Amino acid sequence: MPTDDRALPSPDSDPFELFGTWLTDAEAGEPNDPNAVAIATAGPDGLPDVRMVLLKGYDTDGFVFYTNTQSQKGTELAANMQAAGVLHWKSLRRQVRFRGPVERVTDTEADAYFASRPRDSRIGAWASRQSRPLSGRAELEEAVARERARFAAGEVPRPPHWTGYRVRPVYLEFWTDRPFRLHDRLVFTRDKPEGDWDRGRLYP
Repeated sequence: MPTDDRALPSPDSDPFELFGTWLTDAEAGEPNDPNAVAIATAGPDGLPDVRMVLLKGYDTDGFVFYTNTQSQKGTELAANMQAAGVLHWKSLRRQVRFRGPVERVTDTEADAYFASRPRDSRIGAWASRQSRPLSGRAELEEAVARERARFAAGEVPRPPHWTGYRVRPVYLEFWTDRPFRLHDRLVFTRDKPEGDWDRGRLYP
């Protein structure tokens, strides 16, 4: 019988507290971008899209990332405000999956986070026509130069087409690697983001 001495998460855990503990462990042990999360949306044809972004906040209301609203994920979310995500920490042999409806963060939240970014990143948010065709690198560099000149004398405000999204989970799964593919899958589900969690485990 395979054994593994690591303690498994308890179904009695608060899922967001458990996520916080796991993220802290990842920040201590994962060599690159422990907050990297794959976010999946769907196009109008129902075909899924997925890409890596950075998780920039979480609390009991959900998981937050920021982007250009005119990007592919932004336009897909405008048509279908639902998403799924997964964080995979290979060095810890853990991952967390979540899915649920999506809402925009408040302007106050978006302004505060945008102001915390490096100046060149803020300029880049103005220069990039994210997800749209680009003739070559020179075109992007010229756009950056124009925006850098435009904001040379002052602060760089948040573009109106740039904001954050909060995924409000109705499904949360904590996956722990175990020997011989007999992994542990602790699952929290609820009917709506304001509801109470049901708890259980799934076969690996």
